[in-house]
Amino acid sequence: MPTTWLSYLILAPLIAFGLYRRFKRSFGRQALKRQRMILRMVVLSAVCALFLGWLPTRYGLAGAAAGLLVGGGLAFVDLAHTQLDVTHEGTFYTPNKWIGLVVTSLFVGRLTVRLFTVYEHSSEIGQGTPTTTGLQRSPLTLALYFLLAAYYVAYYAGILKMERALRAGP
Repeated sequence: MPTTWLSYLILAPLIAFGLYRRFKRSFGRQALKRQRMILRMVVLSAVCALFLGWLPTRYGLAGAAAGLLVGGGLAFVDLAHTQLDVTHEGTFYTPNKWIGLVVTSLFVGRLTVRLFTVYEHSSEIGQGTPTTTGLQRSPLTLALYFLLAAYYVAYYAGILKMERALRAGP
């Protein structure tokens, strides 16, 4: 039992710091860092591929498809409202704060609900009762992860495309 609480004490500040950084990126002018954006796009896409292989249920695939469509649509809307600035200090972009905040909040909220659900059923999980399969396969969680991933992959790809067109000139 003490190791469980110790792991929570170690992980909680790390998760809080990661969420703080994610929310911070939803507001204000951000420096465009090409390699970092490409790395994030690759990692998000790889995790999506892993989830599709891990959760091949009909509802899971439907949730993933819905998340991809909504996330891609939100990225398209956000790109229309994004400002790109090239200065002597570098290239900067200003995202729409509300769209990024909503996408991240949806995913974090769902993840929090899933963690509490798993915690409530933790005694059953160790015994291998039928509850465990239901906890592992959630189409809603999968849909929201794919929404988040599609949004950021499409948004970053759009930002990089806008920056390349801006540098190329008219």
